[in-house]
Amino acid sequence: MASPGIDPGLKGQKQTLVCEHNVASHVGKFSTPSMISLMEQAASAGVADHLQEGEVSVGIEVNVRHLAAADIGATIVAHAELVEIDRNRLTFKVEAYDADRKIGEGTHKRAIIKPGG
Repeated sequence: MASPGIDPGLKGQKQTLVCEHNVASHVGKFSTPSMISLMEQAASAGVADHLQEGEVSVGIEVNVRHLAAADIGATIVAHAELVEIDRNRLTFKVEAYDADRKIGEGTHKRAIIKPGG
């Protein structure tokens, strides 16, 4: 069972600047792993303030498409919206944008667990 306050519609957001540390070196564009990480961080941020003491959320599934490239210097914003709850498993709709241009979309699932519990 998800913690109180964790309900469909809950949103999270995270942003990053595209730089030499998060590009695919062979093309010099924002990398897919970096986009996925940002989407996961957005989902995690959405639920972080609603977890009970001792709980954490962990990523368990990612299903995304990288739709467009983003250049060094771009600011990428990832959005996550909770769309489904199944016991301790949370499903998020995730999207990433470079300004008004969508560069990625998909779903991400997280589980709420108590480490060592």
